[in-house]
Amino acid sequence: MPKTARYAALAAAGLLALSSLTACADDAAGSAAGTGGKGDGKGEHVKIMVGGLDKVIYLPAMLTQRLGYFDAEGLDVELLSEPAGVQAETALVSGQVQGAVGFYDHTLDLQTKGKHVESVVQFSQAPGEVEIVSNKAAGDITSPKDFKGRKLGITGLGSSTDFLTKYLAVKNGVRVDEFTPVAVGAGPTFISALQKGAIDGGMTTDPTVATLLDKKAGKILLDMRTPQGSREALGGPYPSSSLYMQTDWVNSHKETVQKLANAFVKTLKWMSAHSAAEIADKMPADYSQGDKALYAQAIKSTLPMFTKDGVMPAGGPETVEKVLKAFNPNIKNAQVDLSQTYTTEFVKKATG
Repeated sequence: MPKTARYAALAAAGLLALSSLTACADDAAGSAAGTGGKGDGKGEHVKIMVGGLDKVIYLPAMLTQRLGYFDAEGLDVELLSEPAGVQAETALVSGQVQGAVGFYDHTLDLQTKGKHVESVVQFSQAPGEVEIVSNKAAGDITSPKDFKGRKLGITGLGSSTDFLTKYLAVKNGVRVDEFTPVAVGAGPTFISALQKGAIDGGMTTDPTVATLLDKKAGKILLDMRTPQGSREALGGPYPSSSLYMQTDWVNSHKETVQKLANAFVKTLKWMSAHSAAEIADKMPADYSQGDKALYAQAIKSTLPMFTKDGVMPAGGPETVEKVLKAFNPNIKNAQVDLSQTYTTEFVKKATG
């Protein structure tokens, strides 16, 4: 099934139940392996599920593959893709993959459910997300205070875009039951939903943001692609995209995890020393969707969110906990041990 059609099918289905998510991950494991995300079959085989391989916020995953850094570490890394981070999380917890590239906030949410997962490489210090509103609704939605009664797009229910949208609403006096979150994925399905009025606005990332602005189909309400934007919207650094893994697996495969950390830290350092255009040149041709300049602009807009060393930003876990406690009753009433949600052991030893 073409990616656009598959995304549309997922969006139409709304929230997928846990069993459905697992089925989607199975489908990804069967179909995504041939998309250029798989290594050459040499070295230790590791499967990593990414919450959208073509999203700029998760760019380090494919870029590391393209730069040959996995191979250099003796790893055969198979990159699989799902349209939302919550589905990457499900694939990890069900044991279908060894790692997930998604938002760090899932590690806190999972801990309250008795699942021990930790970020081992922190790609970012800001969400990289943008709240964008349709041109039709722009006059009436001038801040999250105006979310009441609106239909707001997210990648999937239980996703990080869902978490952040709920936080912004609650922070601005709107209860979570006073607006309607709509699972529309990202890319073409998000754009179509906004243009057709199925949503009044929504939270998404580049390159979807760059495409919407180029089409003049929406206006930015909140920009969280930079550390400053994160502080203004969320009150501090918000570590988002990361490589996270089950703690038991990390502890029993330290040599492999170290190799992954070495590869990703090399990539983050490489990104900090190269231009957006140079980064775009390394990515698969179809990621630019026929407009290389627009894709490079999308990367440039999002680059400030990335760390240079993979280390968790100081105060980041506390910001994430504060955000989740504002609307998530599971976390609000739980004692979360933040020290168990991430480790810097491997990135600090990285040979990047």
